Amino acid sequence: MFQGFVDRMPPILTSAARRCGELLGTFVPEFRLRRTLVSVGRNRAVEWQNASGQNDGVVGGWQTVGPADHKWHASAALGYAAGDDGDFQRPFPLGSILIAISTDMPSLRSTCLAATLITLMICVPARGHDYFAIQVVDDVSGRGVPMVELKTVNDVRYYTDSAGIVAFDEPGLMDQTVFFHVSSHGYEFPKNGFGYRGTRLKVQPGGTVTLKIKRLNIAERLYRITGAGIYRDSILAGRPVPIAQPVLNAQVLGSDSVVNAVYNGKLFWFWGDTNRPSYPLGNFDVPGAVSRLPSDGGLDPEVGVDLQYFADQDGFAKPMAKLPGDGPTWINGLITLRDDGNKGRERMFAAYVKIKPPLTVYQRGLAEFDDASNRFEKRMSFAIDAPLFPFGHPFVHEDDGVDYVYFADPFPIVRVPATADALMDLSQYQAYTCLTQGSRVDAFEVERSAGEPVFGWKPDTIPFTPQLQNRLVKAGHLDSDQGLFRLVDEQNRPVTMHRGSVAWNVSRDRWVMIGVQHAGTSMLGEVWYAESEHLTGPWINARKVVSHRQYSFYNPKQHPVFAKDDGRVIFFEGTYTATFSGNDDPTPRYDYNQIMYKLDLSDPRLGLADGKH
Repeated sequence: MFQGFVDRMPPILTSAARRCGELLGTFVPEFRLRRTLVSVGRNRAVEWQNASGQNDGVVGGWQTVGPADHKWHASAALGYAAGDDGDFQRPFPLGSILIAISTDMPSLRSTCLAATLITLMICVPARGHDYFAIQVVDDVSGRGVPMVELKTVNDVRYYTDSAGIVAFDEPGLMDQTVFFHVSSHGYEFPKNGFGYRGTRLKVQPGGTVTLKIKRLNIAERLYRITGAGIYRDSILAGRPVPIAQPVLNAQVLGSDSVVNAVYNGKLFWFWGDTNRPSYPLGNFDVPGAVSRLPSDGGLDPEVGVDLQYFADQDGFAKPMAKLPGDGPTWINGLITLRDDGNKGRERMFAAYVKIKPPLTVYQRGLAEFDDASNRFEKRMSFAIDAPLFPFGHPFVHEDDGVDYVYFADPFPIVRVPATADALMDLSQYQAYTCLTQGSRVDAFEVERSAGEPVFGWKPDTIPFTPQLQNRLVKAGHLDSDQGLFRLVDEQNRPVTMHRGSVAWNVSRDRWVMIGVQHAGTSMLGEVWYAESEHLTGPWINARKVVSHRQYSFYNPKQHPVFAKDDGRVIFFEGTYTATFSGNDDPTPRYDYNQIMYKLDLSDPRLGLADGKH
């Protein structure tokens, strides 16, 4: 019976199972599932017990329940002590190893299952108990802080995972007093008497300690969404984790910026160029995933996002937009629309570009998601010099009885009627501008009435961007107070936005923007909040909510679908990367990945208490 079970296991596990079976020789009596201890996503800690019901012979484990169409379900054997009252106790070092359980076996209570679990526990020693668990928490919220650097005196660096955990096990330093310098972007650890921001810890195997760190950022860092090792140290330390794939999901090591949209009741996510473990070149044609909405059983956005990637046969996130033409495919302008005046079938569209070296756009067009193939198909291409086209992070808003798609990145300066036909017809696109209709980059004129610039929605005209506004002001075509984009900080210093997104906020009764600054205290790492009564502006006052020391956090994306308390609490993410920063020391595991933040708009540091900003 054991031989049959081994034959059904994935090859990587068979040798270990065979060896353990030889050591055991004979099997223990049949076991049955005794109870579920705790469920976390698709993971559950369970007990198997001797079928006779006796308390001896209880076996513990982590069971991962996969999709129904998967042949193999993963389960991790984990020994633990059970007290007299049956309560779950701290794991002890019997062992921890992934095994495979065939779903077409008669039942999970088979003798093979129990015997294999016990065998693996005996034969494979665990190390989870050896780690010294350091958790760094926000001194106000008490939440674990991701991406905090702990550095020893000899410059060995560790970074907290998304739960704020470092699992420390350094040969030669265990059972020693070790000093750790503690630092993180937008956070600050107290200085000691000699001015060092750090602390001495007595490092002991199996020990734990909690460190408190002060948040300087107004926004609170929550967790990493993409990449490997999101909860690596939590797993090593034997801590529970909230997501189904805590260490590696679809072989994704890192991904460029995100676009997402609700489609057919699920949240669809798509990213830019994506790295994999097996080779430096990964997916350059848009990986994708879905997650359940919080209102439909998905995780609370304060906890995490359970991504289910579209994967190839090799397990790597597959290309979702491999469109004709050489070079990578990038998408943005992701939007869902319905046919027949919002009564027909739902359709999802995205603007795409094709890229050639060095980073030149040589083709631009529109693609539509095909449900049958689970990929984007090309619908049309646009003239490369077209003045208006879809882009950025769009949303639908009604104006004068007509629903429009507004394209923002970060300012919503282009729109088109919210129909599929209009989306594919560039003649129906409009730009909000003070230029005369038909203006181009190299031939434009400011439209005036009684000497004042006339702003309005105009077709076949280049959009009015911050760069164009600066150009017009410098050339004397506009006064500085006549522009739409006049963002300043508390000291009235100008803030130039690079990229971002806009959404209506019920709590504020205003349009709110999350955008990254161009050439601030870091090149692309300073994230700002701004708001306006009108989506066309003017946008005037801004407050910095996230800061980075010589590191980028570009293309921030607000997630209105996650907003809480009518928008009093909003969520956004961005691409954390050393690219464009001048920093040649990327943060391990975190670099080139997406990190989620939470912003409480009632925070007095935003200066919004009086209802004005």
